[in-house]
Amino acid sequence: MPTHRSHIPLALVAPADRRAVTDGELARGLMAGDTWAITETWHRFAPMVQIMAARAMGSESDAEDLTQEVFHRVFRKAKTLRDPDSLRSFVFSFAVRVVKSELRNRRARAWLSFREPEMFVDLGAETIDVESRDLLRRFYALLDRLPARDRMVFALRRLERMTVEEIAASMELSPSTVKRSLNRASTRLSHWLESDLGLAGLLQGKGWNA
Repeated sequence: MPTHRSHIPLALVAPADRRAVTDGELARGLMAGDTWAITETWHRFAPMVQIMAARAMGSESDAEDLTQEVFHRVFRKAKTLRDPDSLRSFVFSFAVRVVKSELRNRRARAWLSFREPEMFVDLGAETIDVESRDLLRRFYALLDRLPARDRMVFALRRLERMTVEEIAASMELSPSTVKRSLNRASTRLSHWLESDLGLAGLLQGKGWNA
């Protein structure tokens, strides 16, 4: 896991007069090291980062740690931002790199792990029953078998509903490479799902099918 940073609560509130600033104005404040900009950057983008990380990782607790790491890097590298109006993309690109790196590390050390991961549940339903939770665990167990890049591409396309072009920009890949990675992940998942009709039905019902 990434190094733990001092905890910044998601409920942190920025001054009301700063909440309406544009991303460009916010970026300029962040690059200048203004405290209000640091607070507002967290408030504006941390929920987005944490939700993406949780969906990709399958763990809310891991996502919290990763979100801390993402913003540690964002604040440290803020002055490298070339286009202030692209602050959202700047933050998201750090999130993608951090999550992808952690997926690669998790896969490398998988044989050492004996803990049952805490699965993130977001099925768009008001209530999640025990059976659905079990199916979701099985879904993430399949994702764990994918290489880090293929899993990240699949998560961004199927769970975050990003376009191929958006994924390519975020991951610094060519669209053709993204398409090949997505096809590879989808083909493998489809093959694995052939023996798990319950899971296949759940994913199809939620639009997550490969």
